[in-house]
Amino acid sequence: MERECLSVVMPVYNERSTISEIIGKVLKLDILKELVIVDDGSTDGTREFLKSDNFGPKVRKVFHEKNSGKGAALRTGFKEASGEVIAVQDADMEYDPEEFKDLIQPIQKGRADVVYGSRLSGGKPQRVHMFWHKVGNGVLTLFMNVLYNSTLTDIETCYKMFKKDVIKGVRIRSNGFSVEPEITAKILKKKNLRIYEIPISYYGRTYREGKKITWRQGFSAIAAIFWYRFFD
Repeated sequence: MERECLSVVMPVYNERSTISEIIGKVLKLDILKELVIVDDGSTDGTREFLKSDNFGPKVRKVFHEKNSGKGAALRTGFKEASGEVIAVQDADMEYDPEEFKDLIQPIQKGRADVVYGSRLSGGKPQRVHMFWHKVGNGVLTLFMNVLYNSTLTDIETCYKMFKKDVIKGVRIRSNGFSVEPEITAKILKKKNLRIYEIPISYYGRTYREGKKITWRQGFSAIAAIFWYRFFD
């Protein structure tokens, strides 16, 4: 596997305050082949900022004409990505791209096909806040594990890393935040895949600081977990 083998797919919607810093952090990775940014119809100046600079040869940009949701942005980004390994990076500052170096190790060593970065398995810094979000994620993760016979600890994590042929073989239907359980469900249903978790740090935001996902997405996530287990 080549040294610069990682494609990072970054869905973006109204992240003007953080977009410059997170791009800079991703571009510092020595394993990076390309950063694929998908602006999902931003209206706060993010779109204009992205168009104002090419950010160097490793950055590719795609612009949705209207806001279609995280799932739609990921579907576009995965289609455009060309690296041997593909990972997801949100455009906020809740996750540290330096930890991609840890996540990629099981894949580079030939032990894993998919690696999840878990915020809940311990060992790394975690912001202490938003108790009910943690409870909700725990319920969703438990429901997923029961229905799919797995032992994941954090299905709602942003940090999901895949061999290229794995994620290219997943047909994503969801447009919104239910893309998270959809991807996990479809990965778990492929019984031959080797899936690993690695602890990661989490610098979570409050709603005042820009967090977007709410408790309402929990209901669509439960529906997705059930649907993709029995009907898809």
